[in-house]
Amino acid sequence: MNRRQLLTRSLAGTLAAGAALAAPARVFAQAAPSARDRRLLDIARQQVDRVGASLWHRDVVGIADFGLHSSLPRFHFVDLLGGRVNSALVAHGSGSDPEHDGWINGFSNLHDSWATSRGAYISWEWYVGRFGTSVRLGGLDADNSNAFDRAIVLHPASYVTPEHVAQWGRCGRSNGCPAFGPVEFQEALVRLSGGRLIFADALGIGEGGENVAMPWQAPVDFAGVAAANRSRYAAADDPQGDELARIYAAANPTLATD
Repeated sequence: MNRRQLLTRSLAGTLAAGAALAAPARVFAQAAPSARDRRLLDIARQQVDRVGASLWHRDVVGIADFGLHSSLPRFHFVDLLGGRVNSALVAHGSGSDPEHDGWINGFSNLHDSWATSRGAYISWEWYVGRFGTSVRLGGLDADNSNAFDRAIVLHPASYVTPEHVAQWGRCGRSNGCPAFGPVEFQEALVRLSGGRLIFADALGIGEGGENVAMPWQAPVDFAGVAAANRSRYAAADDPQGDELARIYAAANPTLATD
């Protein structure tokens, strides 16, 4: 190869490299959100608009759809910046499901009801308590205004796993906290703590975006449930009575109630 051929080839290579750098980067198409995810994104935006002045961050919203059976992944991590949704199992309170059939009968804000409360929550800081690392919650609505005093928190639980569902056909129940499996709790801890929104209600949004009808559930006498719980954990012959009585008497927010 003579000098002219070498220079020509070198120049051609330089021009080709420059053209490649100047060319616009290829944009990879992202699948459009499903009908279900579009509904969840809309609900997340509506709730952020409603309570946004109380929030520290608006990038990710957690939506707990207690209109679905507890065997289904009904807690949704809604990424408002990326327009994506992924879902996980979540437990509801035993007071809201006295038959333990996996369906929620109702919501309550009463102390000692061990029930799930509906409404918007703000996540606060994480701490190490009775269930290990947990995240405190504050209620932003009249229906969940007692969340902090009731020690309603995000925490991990072994009864909220696919293995538990495979064995029992449903998740276990909490004492009102939205509890996650140990793996999914790590995602909740990273993505939802520090002033983000969590919204809970019986929405009943199916996989295809359709409305899922809940079977009829008997109304719950939450005042009666709360009174029975107070009697139970205060009873001298209750093996948990002393511990639970101390928890409630101290009203220590660093201890989860379930």
